[in-house]
Amino acid sequence: MPIFKYVAETSTGKIKRGTIVGLSDNEVATKLRKKDLNPQSIINATNSLESKFLMFIAPIGAKDLVIFSRQFSVMISANVPVVESLLVLVDQTNNISLKNMLSEIAFEVDGGAFLSDAFSKRPKIFSDFFVNIIRSGESSGKLDEVLNYLADEMEKNYDMISKVKGAMIYPIFVLCGLGAVGVVLMIYVIPNLTSILTETGMELPFSTRIVIGTSNFLQSYIVFILLALGGLAFLLRAYLRTYSGKRNFDIVKLRLPVFGTLFKYIYLMRFTRSLATLLKGGVTITRSLEITAEVVGNVIYKELILQTLESINDGNPLAMVMENSNYVPKMVPQMIAVGEKTGKIDVVLDRITLFYSREATNMLDNLSKLMEPMIMVIMGIGVGIMVAAVILPMYNMANQF
Repeated sequence: MPIFKYVAETSTGKIKRGTIVGLSDNEVATKLRKKDLNPQSIINATNSLESKFLMFIAPIGAKDLVIFSRQFSVMISANVPVVESLLVLVDQTNNISLKNMLSEIAFEVDGGAFLSDAFSKRPKIFSDFFVNIIRSGESSGKLDEVLNYLADEMEKNYDMISKVKGAMIYPIFVLCGLGAVGVVLMIYVIPNLTSILTETGMELPFSTRIVIGTSNFLQSYIVFILLALGGLAFLLRAYLRTYSGKRNFDIVKLRLPVFGTLFKYIYLMRFTRSLATLLKGGVTITRSLEITAEVVGNVIYKELILQTLESINDGNPLAMVMENSNYVPKMVPQMIAVGEKTGKIDVVLDRITLFYSREATNMLDNLSKLMEPMIMVIMGIGVGIMVAAVILPMYNMANQF
């Protein structure tokens, strides 16, 4: 469905500009008049260079999908028809890429396509998890319920990712800043300070010799170092795109001190939360495990889930494979086994998710508090080395007189 840019006059004589979707100029004009707007100009902007540029610089992000899911679930719960809900959301969203995509989906659904099929045509935006939840709601006639489940889980997942990113931004920014300042000092400042010391011919302290050697090395080979780092980053990125590269990197993440435990909590939360949501939506256990394996975000856990799927197909219980894994705490398979016996596995999975969500939140809070003194110590060590390298030889020179 095309997107039109309009200029219209309000009832008070003010000029209003905006975008709106419609099949034709006449339909857009009718929509504007229903809003008490007198159209002055209407231009089809769907294929314009400006629209393509805006779509390029404003991709659809996780936050956009979270907001869309919540708004869509609220409208469907209020018994607003699907197509009408989508068109309302097209008018409300400010992201032109999302606006364009939702107008296309509304047009397809209005033409008789299933909502889940329309979403499935856009796999880069909507995951298998998202599509199958919608499909289960359509087949069971409980689209409003599964949309609420979906919106809740997407919000929780987004909040957790935001907390992790927020906890990492400060230390990464500070450490990058320290590295940049250190390089500038080594290349431009230290040589001027130490040239006087080297001209005296006196024996320099070990710390001073290290600083001077590092400074000379950076001055001579900074270009080659940057090229080498760029080449290494390119090779590393290419390696991480391979299956073995992803697998080895995921193993390293799980074995990191402190952070490894945090990653385990996050992956376990994704597994239990996604599986519980799919089961509540009426998706079969085997299909739920297939989808969860793709959305968990770690190759090791993906392999574990697929092994569990094979085990279930052979007639074994869900918890059997997990009991022998070093990457799953013993509590998880034990609780899942209880859920299987009682027939309340979705409830048990929700409780596991809640437990690890609290653990991850507490760990993130502690990490944030621990980062500040750690960074201060690192800064102190760096400044101490610099001061010792410059002040110590000057102090020795003063004692000779």
